[in-house]
Amino acid sequence: MTQVPNTVFKTRVRDESIGGDNPFDWKDLSTDDVFKGKNVVVFSLPGAFTPTCSTSHLPRFEELYDEFKAQGVDAVVCLSVNDAFVMYQWGLSQKAKNVFLLPDGNGEFTRKMGMLVDKANLGFGMRSWRYSMFVENGEVTKMFSEDGFQDNAPSDPFEVSDADTMLNYLKAR
Repeated sequence: MTQVPNTVFKTRVRDESIGGDNPFDWKDLSTDDVFKGKNVVVFSLPGAFTPTCSTSHLPRFEELYDEFKAQGVDAVVCLSVNDAFVMYQWGLSQKAKNVFLLPDGNGEFTRKMGMLVDKANLGFGMRSWRYSMFVENGEVTKMFSEDGFQDNAPSDPFEVSDADTMLNYLKAR
């Protein structure tokens, strides 16, 4: 088993005391805040608002959320190398109510996971390779990474990091 890397995520939280059209303030979340003492399903994807991520990856995890909870999962987290503003707007557009959208704006967590790839061929810059993992109290106990990991990959495989594969794994444990 591998420990998740230690990092700090820059997130935004609603703060009604601010008022106006953008009532949000910065909140740092540490790796411990996200994972310590919890069973967490994480799925990481190349980017908010991108086709596969928006039509399949996030919606299916959202749809199966209650089934993940029934398997003892405390949180389902979608991680992407996007900033907090983009992740928030994507969550609104997707009507995501259960999956926690976690911005890895600097790609630090993704880099430390060894999953940062260059997607300059698509105009994306550095992004996450598509994967999912089950994390128990900060330890990665299962990981599903798509085949073909490489910079400027000619395709974006989506075969094993999907919600159903993870749910089937959890049910079979």
